[in-house]
Amino acid sequence: MKLTLGFSPCPNDTFIFDALIHHKIDTEGLTFEVYYDDVETLNQKALRSELDITKLSFHAFAYVANQYALLDAGSALGFGVGPLLISKKQFEGPDDPQLQTPNNKLKIGIPGKYTTANFLLGIAYPHLQNKQELVFSEIESALINEQIDLGLIIHENRFTYQDKGLTRIVDLGDYWEKLTGCAIPLGGIVINRNLDREVQLKVNRLIRQSVEFAFAHPKSAIDFIRQHAQAMEESVMYKHIELYVNKYSINLGEEGRKAVDTLFKLAQERGIIPAIQETLYI
Repeated sequence: MKLTLGFSPCPNDTFIFDALIHHKIDTEGLTFEVYYDDVETLNQKALRSELDITKLSFHAFAYVANQYALLDAGSALGFGVGPLLISKKQFEGPDDPQLQTPNNKLKIGIPGKYTTANFLLGIAYPHLQNKQELVFSEIESALINEQIDLGLIIHENRFTYQDKGLTRIVDLGDYWEKLTGCAIPLGGIVINRNLDREVQLKVNRLIRQSVEFAFAHPKSAIDFIRQHAQAMEESVMYKHIELYVNKYSINLGEEGRKAVDTLFKLAQERGIIPAIQETLYI
């Protein structure tokens, strides 16, 4: 049986899925047609129900929970891994009055409307409304060229912005952790609810085995990771992996599910996402 599978070319995803798609584990008769896309493209594909299995932002999941269920394996949650709000210009830190002023004219580059990063920005700074959607890797350049005033960065840009003369204003992951005490849910792996339950459970089991294989053989995927890492230095690739791949990637567990539930509860209370009737998980 062949299933379509979408995930990003970022090191954390290629690290997780290497063993699965290259048959380093027994895939129990399943094969995968893989699509590599940035997270917002994956979010849009999920909104159109294009793929059987896909990585997406938890924010986007709120809009497709009727079509997809969340797997326990493969998610990106953690502490100290949240998006950063950065700028080339000088601000007085996270409490700068400019950030809290209604109808301000600040232009913010975001990595996508449905990203969890944008969701967190909406909670922390509801008055920052003048948003421009950019591919995440273009945000730093847009700041340097003064096309935007603020940039919301994710992924490996956390490790590169300072080298380009940019300054952090606030760590939205830290904001979330202080607000809730939970790990921050960034992205998850979902599967189409129309697939047989046995297939759903098998895919969940195989992704868990793929993550466990990657942890047991951390250098096994190096060529695959480098192939998709856009000339990233190896040390940065593994920093990226260490940041986003952890125990929650093997199994959400009670803590991980609590974090996801808290995210969705807060978002619904603040009118950021619609009410959800379905059980989120497989």
